[in-house]
Amino acid sequence: MASGFCSLGLNVTSLLSSHALARLVVLPTLRWRSSSISMSPRLCISRALSAATSPVSSSFTWDDVIETGRAEYAPRNSSDLTGFLEKVDRCNRGSEKLAEFIPFVIEEQIVGYIHKGFFTEYLREFHGIFTFAHNGSFPDRVGGYVTLNLMFQKPEDRTRAVADVIKILGDKGIIPGIRNELYPVKSSFNAPVLFSLERAAAPFFGLKGYGVHMNGYVKKDGQKSLWIGKRSLAKPTYPGMLDHLVAGGLPHGISCGENLVKECEEEAGISKTIADRAIAVGAVSYMDIDQYCFKRDVLFCYDLELPEDFVPQNQDGEVESFKLIPVAQVANVIRETSFFKANCSLVITDFLFRHGFIKPEQLGYLDLYRRLRNGDCS
Repeated sequence: MASGFCSLGLNVTSLLSSHALARLVVLPTLRWRSSSISMSPRLCISRALSAATSPVSSSFTWDDVIETGRAEYAPRNSSDLTGFLEKVDRCNRGSEKLAEFIPFVIEEQIVGYIHKGFFTEYLREFHGIFTFAHNGSFPDRVGGYVTLNLMFQKPEDRTRAVADVIKILGDKGIIPGIRNELYPVKSSFNAPVLFSLERAAAPFFGLKGYGVHMNGYVKKDGQKSLWIGKRSLAKPTYPGMLDHLVAGGLPHGISCGENLVKECEEEAGISKTIADRAIAVGAVSYMDIDQYCFKRDVLFCYDLELPEDFVPQNQDGEVESFKLIPVAQVANVIRETSFFKANCSLVITDFLFRHGFIKPEQLGYLDLYRRLRNGDCS
C-alpha cells in the first residue's frame, strides 16, 4: 500500500483535468490572520505538533555501546534478523494514516502530501499563495489537493512566495528548527526543480527528500571496523544519538558527490583527496508518517575505506565524538538497541548485506533486503 501511495507522484494528469485547473481561484494578496489562527478550536493542537517534531535524545555512553556490541551480550539468536526488521519498521511508520494526507501539486505533478486536518488549516490563511482544489477522488471538506497560485509561474517566484509563508510559520513555532537551507522541490530525483523550500518545512509538505550517507570503515588484521559518530547534545534533532561517520541532506544546487566531499570535511575532517575515493553503492528508502509530518526519503549510500591511522576530527560542532567499532559489534548495537538515529540503521544494515555480515541462511533475509527500499526510489 505504501508503494502504491507514493507512485501517485509519477503521473497526475487524470487528477488535474483542465476543468479542475479552470476552477483554481487566483487571489494575489498575502494575508495572515493571526487572531483567527489562535482562536480556532480546531488548531489548539500545537502541543501535539511539538511532540511530533521534538528531538529524540539519549543519555547512553560509549561504554554502553561497547558493552552492547559484545557478542555475548546479545540475547537473540544470531540467525534471527528480527531486531533489524524492527529498525526498518521504525522508519516506515504510519501507513494506516495515508488517508489523512492530500497531494501537494505543482505543474500537474504530485510533489508532496499535506495533512488535511492540521497543516492545511494554516496554509488556508495565505489566500494569495496556496489554492485548494476539489476533486471527486477526494470527497472531503478540505478538498482534493493543494497547489500554488497560478500567478507564480517561475521557480524563483514560487521560492520567494513560499519562503514568506515559512518565515511566518517558523516565527509562530508551527515549523520548528528553521535551518535556512533550501531543498529542491521536484516529483523525482531527475525531474526539473519546480521551486526550493526550507529544509525544516519539507516533512510538513511531504516532499521527497534526498541525502548522502557514508560508511567509513577500516580493515585491519582481517577485521572490518566502522567509524561511528555520536551526535552533539546541542543538535536540534536526535541529540546524543549514534550516526554515520558522514551524512547529510542534499540541498538545492549541489550534486551527491560534491555534497559528500563537503560533508566529509565538515563532519569528520576528511580531505577531498581521501573523500574522492568513496564508492557509491546504491540507495535505501523509507516513508514515515509521524502525526502531521510525512517523510519520504531516499538515502544515497557510500562506502569509504580509510587508512588504519586515520582519526576523524569534527569541524562543525555537530559531532560530540567518534569511535572505531568492529562491524559485528555495530550490528549487535543496531539489532539490540535504539542508540542509532533511525535512518542510519537502514544504511548500516545495507552495509551488512554487502559485506557479508548478513547471510541468506538467516531467517528473514529476503524480507529485510526488500524492506530496506520500502519507499519510492525515484
